[in-house]
Amino acid sequence: MTIDKNKVVSVNYHLSSKFENDPEELVEQTSVERPFVFLYGSGGIIPTFENELKGKKAGDKFDFRVAAAEGYGMYNEEYVAEIPKEAFLIEGKFDEDQISLGKEVPMMDAEGNQMYGIVLEVADTYVAMDFNHPLAGHDLHFVGEVLEVRDASAEEISHGHVHGEHGHHH
Repeated sequence: MTIDKNKVVSVNYHLSSKFENDPEELVEQTSVERPFVFLYGSGGIIPTFENELKGKKAGDKFDFRVAAAEGYGMYNEEYVAEIPKEAFLIEGKFDEDQISLGKEVPMMDAEGNQMYGIVLEVADTYVAMDFNHPLAGHDLHFVGEVLEVRDASAEEISHGHVHGEHGHHH
């Protein structure tokens, strides 16, 4: 069975990234016991990642690169925001443990969409946060193997994600 739309795909890989002229660094590693499992063609996956796997079957190895612009996009200075410190008050107190340099903080935009920001600076009147994806601007390098390919169930297709082991549990 080959990888195509509405197939559940299980892969094991090492992901390295490279930012500009920095050396390549390992950023994520799955394993046979804890593979990356996804519903092919449902969205939410880097399109180039899916395209590189299309037509492969269990046992096939892969080694490909994804340019930053095709991965998580280029780093955008406009995604760095200074948010008034009052926005972080809980019962009138600023939470210094949660809102500190380098912490990833869940936030919500004006439309109620959840996003994550990294605290860059805590000043007297504002908190500077970076809402770029942590791998924005990074070229990606995936090396791995296809472990399993199976037909998705009707429920998985209608929900748009994998159920069961290594998948979503309702």
